[in-house]
Amino acid sequence: MSQKFQRELNAGLVGLVLLAVLEQAQEDLYGYQIAKRLQGEAAGNAPVKQGALYPVLRQLSANGLLASRIVPSYAGPPRRYYRITEAGRAALADWRGIWRNTRDFVDGFTQTEGASR
Repeated sequence: MSQKFQRELNAGLVGLVLLAVLEQAQEDLYGYQIAKRLQGEAAGNAPVKQGALYPVLRQLSANGLLASRIVPSYAGPPRRYYRITEAGRAALADWRGIWRNTRDFVDGFTQTEGASR
């Protein structure tokens, strides 16, 4: 049951996190680089599997929130590099506000230390 809840929660947050990672990046990133950054931030315990990132990256691109370019690789298949667009920055700003409101709402009900109702 916990794993199902984690998967459902992750599904709604992956786009937000991907936009944030790409906004913070100083360069365009390909999928594996993004996955490594997520793992680094989560000390190896990222709740999102690398394979789950690619459909979300494609959807964000299709919605105009990311731009991508394909670069030939000397060691393997070509790599698709992503960068956040201005529309992506605007969406990220909106999504951050929604996330903060949602987080605060949930915290109001789930935090037990010092909470009184």
